[in-house]
Amino acid sequence: MSAHRHEDDGLRPLSTERFREVIGHFASGVTVITTTIDGELHGTTASAVSSLSLEPPMLVVCLNLRSATQAAIIRSARFGVSILEQAQHEVAVRFATPRDDKFDDVPYRHGHHGQPLLVQSLARLECDVDSHVVGGTHRVIIGRVRYADAGAGAPLAYYRGRFGRFDGPA
Repeated sequence: MSAHRHEDDGLRPLSTERFREVIGHFASGVTVITTTIDGELHGTTASAVSSLSLEPPMLVVCLNLRSATQAAIIRSARFGVSILEQAQHEVAVRFATPRDDKFDDVPYRHGHHGQPLLVQSLARLECDVDSHVVGGTHRVIIGRVRYADAGAGAPLAYYRGRFGRFDGPA
C-alpha cells in the first residue's frame, strides 16, 4: 500500500474540482498565444503549451473551444507564442479575460511570418498549424515552429492558480 494513497483513489469518478486541485500542483510557464486574421488581432493567455519535437521543431498549444483566439488560429492556420517574463503578470491577466482592448498599451510587433508577438516577452515563436484535434473542452493544436528568438530574463510561472516567480538555478 502506497504511503500517498488518498481515501477515494479509484473508488469514485474523478470530480472536476479534484482534478483541478491535483493538476494545479504542476507548475508551468505562462504564454500569450496570438494570431491575426483579416487585420484583427486575437490573443489569449495559455499555460498548456509544450515543446513536442526538435526535428522538425514543433510545439503543442491547448486552447478552450470557446476561445475566439482558438477559432481565429484554426481559420488563419498560423499563430504566435510569447513566453512571458516574470514581471508580466498583468499582461497574463489582461489576455486571460474577454475584452476588446487586450493589445492596447502592450507593445507588440508583427514577426517574420506576420504574427503579433509581444515585444517585452522573454521569448517569441511563430508557428504554422500542422494539425489539431479536439480533446474534451479544448482543441490541441500542433504547430510547426517557423521562427524563434529569446532574450535575457526569468519566466513568469503559474502554480496552483497563481502567477509567481521561478527561483531556480541561475
